[in-house]
Amino acid sequence: MSEGERAMLVLRRDDAPLQQWVLNKPMVTIGRWENNDIVLPDRQVSRTHARIRRQDDKFMLEDCQSKNGTYLNGKAIQQPTPLQDGDEIQIGLGFNLLFVDAESTAPLGGSLGNVGRRGRLHLDAESHRVWIMGQELDPPLSASQFILLHLLYDHAGNICSREDVVEVVWGTGGGDGVTDQAIDALVRRLRDRLREADAEHNYVVTVRGHGIRLEVG
Repeated sequence: MSEGERAMLVLRRDDAPLQQWVLNKPMVTIGRWENNDIVLPDRQVSRTHARIRRQDDKFMLEDCQSKNGTYLNGKAIQQPTPLQDGDEIQIGLGFNLLFVDAESTAPLGGSLGNVGRRGRLHLDAESHRVWIMGQELDPPLSASQFILLHLLYDHAGNICSREDVVEVVWGTGGGDGVTDQAIDALVRRLRDRLREADAEHNYVVTVRGHGIRLEVG
């Protein structure tokens, strides 16, 4: 495997520059101790918190009996779990590591900005750009559509309530008087925009009586 084809982890934090690590060893350890391959200096992180082991053509994420657990896309893992392009690994309270597989088009030496990848959908929080199946949405989403998508994207696979939508899109205290019709219209417009780019997949799913969720495929 050449240097440019190697998978990597990308750390995105608001208070620090972008960091990335190439997974170029049979096993990569993550933890607070300095002898780990990826060092995350935080008390919420165990000395050796987790590891990623290469198994044939897959990368397996394992928790190392950490105190606070290792989470994959918001769910605690109990056994070795295969990683897929766009998966997000949560370590402690403040570290979200994005897994980019060897076939990703992201350049190894370049900055990924705030690009996230989940299944068929790629999102860049900084530039408000969205890609479906590798094709950028054009024209771009409106501000409110992008905010809603970003909310759903951060909780992909999980339900976001109408209250969550109002608070994030209209702001705390600014959602007084927001009607169900206004929320439904925003959801419908976002769903339609995504369907324009990929008619074979329903990204925005309404769960009656509970809210909405994003299915990234």
